[in-house]
Amino acid sequence: MKIELENVLPMDIEKRSFEIITQELGDRKLDPEQELIIKRCIHTSADFEYADSLCFSENVVRKAMEALKNGASIVTDTQMAKAGINKRALARYGGEVYCFVADEDVVQAAKANGTTRSTANIDKAAAMGKPLIFAIGNAPTALIRIYELVEEGKLKPELVIGVPVGFVNVVQSKELIMKTDVPYIVARGRKGGSNIAACICNALLYKIDNRRD
Repeated sequence: MKIELENVLPMDIEKRSFEIITQELGDRKLDPEQELIIKRCIHTSADFEYADSLCFSENVVRKAMEALKNGASIVTDTQMAKAGINKRALARYGGEVYCFVADEDVVQAAKANGTTRSTANIDKAAAMGKPLIFAIGNAPTALIRIYELVEEGKLKPELVIGVPVGFVNVVQSKELIMKTDVPYIVARGRKGGSNIAACICNALLYKIDNRRD
């Protein structure tokens, strides 16, 4: 069997990938505001189910972009998600990326309270008192804690990206976030991951400014 490779320059690989994604979506029409985010999730995962499973609260893309332009920072639940976010692009607007799960005070708080470190990570972030976007790709307990703090009036996120992957309380935690009045982008069902959380953050940043420095 002869294998034919496409002759694509390194700088054109992403562009060609998005062309293939668009072709395979066929006649399907995506909301123009959501299109780049959906296609970037497909690009990251090669999973076309994100065209159906991604759920967006009303005007969330516009609200998230405004929050980023006004200096909102991002809190993740894994170092992997933190590593995947374009920090230079975020820093142009004054934002930073935080992940506290390995901090000693978070580890001790989790032990003392009998919670996961992801839960304690959210508590530490909530105490910062600054505009925050939460990008959760791994821990449903983080989403549950965000929901609890929102319901108690102790936290008002600029955006919740709820895309944890897995089986235990994953579906339920996403549905809880969708019951709140906070802006959200949620991948309904079991699929997601730290890579998806990071790519949604980057898609929002690239919608503002497509420079990749």
